[in-house]
Amino acid sequence: MIKRMFQKENISNESLDKLVMYMVIATIVGARLGHVFFYDWEHYSKHPIEIFMIWKGGLASHGAAITILISLYLYSKFVVKKPILWILDRMAAPIAIGATFIRFGNLMNHEIVGHVTNVPWAFKFTLYFNESIGNYDPSPRHPTQLYEALAYLLLFGLLLFLFWKRELWKKPGFIFGTFLTLLFTARFIIEYFKEGQTDRDFELAINTGQILSIPFIIAGILLVVRSVMKKPSME
Repeated sequence: MIKRMFQKENISNESLDKLVMYMVIATIVGARLGHVFFYDWEHYSKHPIEIFMIWKGGLASHGAAITILISLYLYSKFVVKKPILWILDRMAAPIAIGATFIRFGNLMNHEIVGHVTNVPWAFKFTLYFNESIGNYDPSPRHPTQLYEALAYLLLFGLLLFLFWKRELWKKPGFIFGTFLTLLFTARFIIEYFKEGQTDRDFELAINTGQILSIPFIIAGILLVVRSVMKKPSME
């Protein structure tokens, strides 16, 4: 998708190759550090060497979001030499479909499960280890991974429509602002159906994932409002 966008604007394949490297490194490093600092710092502060043991699991999308933003800023400044919103508007849809596949992976791995429920579409996650009972727990649960995957898939389609059919790339920040607002709003709502991932999640009115989503939602709304108020770009 990015290649097609770059070809339309005569951006070189070399720039595309560099973008891949920026994104891969930012996603892995940010997702890992996000889990370490946002969800389990008490453990990792005592066992710092385990921060590097990513094969043991532990990745957080909010951390990835932060480092992706930083890496795309550096990419826009030093590689394509365009405004940051230029690359963010073009990366929104690909990131949404990437998030969709991540949640399908979570579903297959029986991780990030939902609350116990009796709805007809409940899943039995036979490989889910429930630490509160110290055993595997196949109780029927909300397939929250699937809820998120479908939400992100719909968002992916909407963002492509806005980019190619409505040509809203002419309003810098509108597409990326829409992405932030809708993705993290969906995340905020679906968190109500998820099991908590930290001890404090069981004590607060809203959990860690919801707290971390709020700044992204606000930023997205501000970007959309800003883009609507500015005159369209004809680049």
